[in-house]
Amino acid sequence: MFRFDDSRAILQATPRTLRAMLEGLPERLTLASEGAGTWNISQVLCHLAHNEADDWVPRIKLVLAKGTSEPFRPFDREAGFAHYAGWSVARLLDEFGALREESLRTLDGLRLTPDDMRLEGLHPVFGPVTIEQLLASWICHDLTHIHQISRILARCHAAYVGPFAKFMGVLAGRGSTTSSPPPPHAAKLDG
Repeated sequence: MFRFDDSRAILQATPRTLRAMLEGLPERLTLASEGAGTWNISQVLCHLAHNEADDWVPRIKLVLAKGTSEPFRPFDREAGFAHYAGWSVARLLDEFGALREESLRTLDGLRLTPDDMRLEGLHPVFGPVTIEQLLASWICHDLTHIHQISRILARCHAAYVGPFAKFMGVLAGRGSTTSSPPPPHAAKLDG
């Protein structure tokens, strides 16, 4: 059964988790990516901050106000890159933390009921989606990017772990222990 309190606790923990992982890291690590065509850690933070301001809560509010009569605006996943261009990791972490606090205050103020969780909005690609699905997706979105950042940081060290690689699931793109070898490439360090 979906529990709003559990969801809120995870959403509240994400900024602290990211700060603990990233604060004070050298820029060469925060500019690392998983290779051509993938985002580096700074870009992930730009995306998370932009997403926080322009996606989850506005969509929940739209569902409450309009139901399925007005579709969600399409979301530009890379728009945050330009908006936050040149920002330091420390500043991005502060921005994301402040935006998340604001989102949680707004969410609390909506006083969502179990009936509200079943209300539907209209996603431009998926069609009807419920508030419950939006909240669960918001959590999984956070965790996906935390996992992505973990993979990038792990792959920065992949070339050095030697025979231990077979036990490092994060190097194979999975979060659990695996006997599969890591991918042939390590994270790309930009700079």
